[in-house]
This record gives sequence, structure tokens and C-alpha cells, in this order.
Amino acid sequence: MPKHRFEIIELGREVKTVPHPLPRPGGGAVSRAAWTGVLPGCYSVGVAPAAWPPVEPWGATAPSPPARNCGVDRLSIVLPAFEEQDNIAPLAGELAAVLPALRDRWEVECVFVDDGSTDRTRDEILRARDAYPQLGIRLVALDRNWGLTAAMDAGFRAARGDVVATLDTDLQNDPADLPRLLAELGRADVVIGIRVNRRDPLVKRVSSKIANAVRNRATGEDIVDTGCSLKVYRKAYLDRVKLFTGLHRFLPTLLRLEGARVVQVPVNHRPRVHGRAKYHLWNRLVGPLLDLFAVRWMQKRHLGYRWEEIP
Repeated sequence: MPKHRFEIIELGREVKTVPHPLPRPGGGAVSRAAWTGVLPGCYSVGVAPAAWPPVEPWGATAPSPPARNCGVDRLSIVLPAFEEQDNIAPLAGELAAVLPALRDRWEVECVFVDDGSTDRTRDEILRARDAYPQLGIRLVALDRNWGLTAAMDAGFRAARGDVVATLDTDLQNDPADLPRLLAELGRADVVIGIRVNRRDPLVKRVSSKIANAVRNRATGEDIVDTGCSLKVYRKAYLDRVKLFTGLHRFLPTLLRLEGARVVQVPVNHRPRVHGRAKYHLWNRLVGPLLDLFAVRWMQKRHLGYRWEEIP
């Protein structure tokens, strides 16, 4: 089994049952739940209805989403969350306040990814789903804490939108900036936020500047603030990239290798009020430095040729 294989549990919707080659976690008979196929290479557990539907062949997927509105593009907002129980409700309220500015152009869903939280994060997401049905909240729950890269990757795979936006669930990103980033898609495939007037401790700001400078020098990039989670992507480009642990920091570089146009836009930044930061000096500098060698290797060996068939 691959090292980074993980299960995905999507809660709150019916799913088709499919046979599964592995025993259910925790053992015991599969009596109240059925293994279901939702994402390639991952698994989902859904509560079985009173009368189970027929078992589908392996590879069957969940029911298709509702028909989209004519003239409206789909937008998936991916929100990774780990131990953020006090931030979910206010964040959902802020997203609902931004929704009217998006409705004319976008059919919106919010994909919350619970990265193995042990607090009430999952319960708060389910409460927010009931309180704000207009947000189209979906909950994807990882089987344990895998880290931010896996949570983002799971959200990307679950997203149904043509465009995917990401932002943190710690309330430091401002959802009100989303319309401005989306407006830049007329000239770009990836839009990256640049946090102005950062409201972080001095050590965090300095380490971030050092990391960005080293990363740009090694990769030949000009990304000002790759650590800003507020970003917008065309999903067609995300589907071309295979992520590994830590490589979410290099997504703009990896997407540029695939031909994506990248622009950067100043965005608001706010101090953390609830919860605790998940990154410190070690995992902000040492880990990314090792990942940098891998990305540099990819750049040098990337197959960037173009071809045409001559009649």
C-alpha cells in the first residue's frame, strides 16, 4: 500500500455501495456502513440507507451533482481544517456574507476538509452546513491527521468546480478578498494572494521572508508570498499535478511547469484570535528546504516539449 494512501469520509449525503478489498477499520462486520468509491485511490464511508441499493462494480462513484445553472460557472472553495472548532462558525458567516457578490457568476460549494481533528471541528462544520445551506457545504474527513498537503489534495479531488479557491480556516484570510482574486481569472489560470500588513509574530514574518527568498532564488521564481493560503486555481491545471507531502508550498511553480499563467494580488491579513498556529521555525524552514531540492529536480527534468503532426 502506498505510504500516503488515505481514506476520505464524506458525510451527509447518500452514496452508492461498492465492494472494497480491505477490512473495515476497527474490525467487525460491515452492518451499518458500506465502503463506497468517491475519489480515485481513496475510499469513503457512507451511512447505509434502510434498504441498501444494489452493489455496483468497483470504480462506481457517488451520484452526480445537481444540474448546474446555465451561464454560471462552478466554484469550489476548499477549506482545510485541523483543530479549528472556534473558527468554523464565524468563517461560515463571513463566507455567507460574500456569497451575494459571487452569485451572478458562480455556483458555489464549500468543501471543508477535516484533517483528523480531535476537537469539535467536525461537529461545527456540520452545524454550519445546517445554518448556511446556501453555501453548499460538504464535509470531507480524513481518517487521521495527514497534514496540510493531504488535506488540500483531498479537497482538490473532491471539488466539483471548474475553479477552485483555497483559504485557511484560522480566520486570518479574509473571504471578502475572493471576488477580487476571481476577477483576475480573465488574464490568469492561478491567482495568488500577497498578505499585506501581515498580522503574525516577528519570527514568523522573518522566517517566511527568508524561505520565500531562498525558494525564489533556487527555482528562478518571483512568488512573493507562497505561504498565503488565499489562492484561486483553474481545476484543469490542478488535475495535472501529483502532490507529495510539503509540495503545496510549490504549487505555483509546479503549475507554471504545466503552462499555467500566474498572477499575484495584494490581500488583507488578520491576526489569529482562536486556536494555535500549526507551523513553527523547524517545519517552516528545514522541511521546505528539503522539498526545494525535489522541486528543482522536477524543473530540470520536466518534459516541456511541444509537438505537431505534419500532414
